[in-house]
Amino acid sequence: MNRQELFDIAENWFIEQNWKPFPFQKETWKAFLQGKHGLLNAPTGSGKTYALWFPIVLNYIKQNPDYKNKHKKGLKAVWITPLRALSQEIRQSAERVVTDLDTQMTVGIRSGDTSTKARAQQKKQMPDLLITTPESLQLLLASKGYDKIFKDCTSIVVDEWHEILGTKRGVQMELALSRLKTVSKHLRIWGISATIGNMEQAREVLLGPQSEALENSVMIKANINKKITVKSIIPKKMETFPWRGHLGLHLLEYIIPIINNSKTTLLFTNTRSQCEIWFQKILEKHPEFAGEIAMHHGSINKETRIWVENAIRNETLKAVVCTSSLDLGVDFAPVETVVQIGGPKGVARFLQRAGRSGHRPGKESVIYFLPTHAIELIEASALQKAVKQNTVEDRIPYLNSYDVLLQYLTTLAISDGFYPNEIFREVSDTFCYQALSEENWQWLLNFLVMGSQSLQSYDEYKKVDVEEDGRFKVNNRGVAMRHRFQIGTIVGDVNLTVKYQKGGYIGTIEEYFVSKLNKGDVFTFAGRNLEFIRIKDMQVHVRNSKKKTSKVSSWMGSRLTLSAQMSELLRNELYSSGEEREKQSIEIQSLTHIFERQRRESIVPQPDEFLIETFKSRDGYHAVFYPFEGRFVHEAMGSLLGYRISLLSPITFSLAFNDYGFELLSDKPIDMQEVLDNNLFTTDFLLDDLQKSLNATEMARRKFRDIAIISGMVFTGYPNKGIKMKHLQSNSQLLFEVFRDYEPDNLLFQQAFTETFEHQLEEGRLRLSLERIATQNIMWKQCEKATPFAFPLITDRLSREKLSSEKLEDRIKRMAAILMKK
Repeated sequence: MNRQELFDIAENWFIEQNWKPFPFQKETWKAFLQGKHGLLNAPTGSGKTYALWFPIVLNYIKQNPDYKNKHKKGLKAVWITPLRALSQEIRQSAERVVTDLDTQMTVGIRSGDTSTKARAQQKKQMPDLLITTPESLQLLLASKGYDKIFKDCTSIVVDEWHEILGTKRGVQMELALSRLKTVSKHLRIWGISATIGNMEQAREVLLGPQSEALENSVMIKANINKKITVKSIIPKKMETFPWRGHLGLHLLEYIIPIINNSKTTLLFTNTRSQCEIWFQKILEKHPEFAGEIAMHHGSINKETRIWVENAIRNETLKAVVCTSSLDLGVDFAPVETVVQIGGPKGVARFLQRAGRSGHRPGKESVIYFLPTHAIELIEASALQKAVKQNTVEDRIPYLNSYDVLLQYLTTLAISDGFYPNEIFREVSDTFCYQALSEENWQWLLNFLVMGSQSLQSYDEYKKVDVEEDGRFKVNNRGVAMRHRFQIGTIVGDVNLTVKYQKGGYIGTIEEYFVSKLNKGDVFTFAGRNLEFIRIKDMQVHVRNSKKKTSKVSSWMGSRLTLSAQMSELLRNELYSSGEEREKQSIEIQSLTHIFERQRRESIVPQPDEFLIETFKSRDGYHAVFYPFEGRFVHEAMGSLLGYRISLLSPITFSLAFNDYGFELLSDKPIDMQEVLDNNLFTTDFLLDDLQKSLNATEMARRKFRDIAIISGMVFTGYPNKGIKMKHLQSNSQLLFEVFRDYEPDNLLFQQAFTETFEHQLEEGRLRLSLERIATQNIMWKQCEKATPFAFPLITDRLSREKLSSEKLEDRIKRMAAILMKK
């Protein structure tokens, strides 16, 4: 069957649906059928799924002309999705194609939610088309005879590649693909990605920088102008001295008409705690929404999440308060409107969420921006421009993640074993390990066999045997079982199951939150008020309660920070506040009273200016700096500057930081002129000073816990018999100290410091920020009191301190009132 005949099959199917294939879909079909690899870039809701399911099925038809009567069973294609929630949607699309084209192909899902019975059936006979996650793919590679499973596989599609890239899950995928390229001789690798800044590099990471696959690949971009309308919710009255969180819930009534005027509205929050709070408050103020509003986040049980997703599709819900659990690819046609609560901190995240509405080719996406404090309206204005200019962030790939490589090598060793020379060639063809030296490779192999130099006396770290023919193999069943339980790179606090005392699973919650509860305490979780009874066998037993509570379940997930791209957009938008009024956005115009007050007390910096403010209050002497670079960079810069100032004269600081700046508070004044004269913003000796200023060893010790778990040095426990976080922490700390004292050149020990500086503190971004400040005029303003720009920082610090019986909100209101009088 020639290509035109195959195309006719696909196009006829589209005609039957009253659709017309887009040029990018046809282009993808053609490239795939020519045997090419590729990366498909298309906006959400544009038909990306059919762009790749069709050529996979058409290729099967081409290879099997009598496909309607004869069928050769076996795995033919694997579709990787980063979220289990997307699996059902992708499965429905695949089944629609294979059924309507009269093939006998089967479609299956394999993820953490797949039942033991379904897995056993898959072990006997794999489906033709398999939808799975990066972790479940690794588990397949841990199966004996995995090469037979994949030998006839013709294609691997990695969906939402922009979400996996720049994470250790991305590294997992690189390693899995390096193996499968060898096992399956006719494999085509395709990635699907929404727009990211470094699209070419994304393709390089997917296919391998020096690989034949990269040479025989294409980049296909959908030329579809997706209309996105951004509307800011601007309150009629705003405080001149804004503070974080104050404005959000005060604007609750503004979103009620939005919900009422749409079929379905998704309200995105940045954290699960915020999601719980908003859900409760909407129902509290508007009980008429009972039964029409739901909540969706990753810690709620699977059954509830699936129920919510189906209820959206069936148009039985008016609104869903959610987190990033609904960010990706789920196709909800009834969703007309999206509300973003608080700054999303990144353009890509904002666009992804906007795309949940109007999720159909040619439909308009509508997203409302609800600020949680006034200055976030500058972010809203910046996002308006980013959407128009189609500006998005790069995703920076990981390099030399030795912990992921050790996990992968153990995975191969527990299945059929591996020969180091063969695997080294494959691994060094990946982007992450392209610079892996023979010396470091040998160290990793020794680690698997002996447990590194300082651990070789302990048998528990000797996992892999070297057989007579040189093959590396795990022969211990206990080692193999523990490894399979722990495959994955997402490491967080230990999750405890929340269950009713009489049965009934509600979801999962982190140990650190539960550890603060006493028997009888009532807390909010999954939209219910629950009374804590006890912890038993890693389960939190609860009962429903009618008592009111202010305790909302919280998670330790790090707070979002502004991306580099978003920081630059924010600064540019801030500078526009000095332009003529008609050139300003509505959002900037609405903040005129704040800018006027800021200029009266200090200045609003221009592009060539860097602002420093000093003033005294009853708390002490404040020095506030405004790089507008995001909280992670400000944490590092504040610590660095505090350390360098203390070298000039002994002084102690407390540090507060947010996305806009940082504050150094002390009990005596800083000689700011001395700071400026000594050029303390220099990048000279940056790494050395950072290590001393931040107690980098302590930060690296926390980072090492994750590395120890991923590499398999620390075992997290069997299902329902997990190990407590404090034990995990102490186990990993013990190893950290052993390496620090006896083996400082240990690759995993060194990796903890590298990741601390490169990923947590964003040292590269910090360096660029300091270089930018060096080119600006430093404007030091000695103020009489806190300015509108400084006020959010001061109140952020107060919210982290234990206050007296005086309520935080009352104290902040009183502070603002005093400042307004002056």
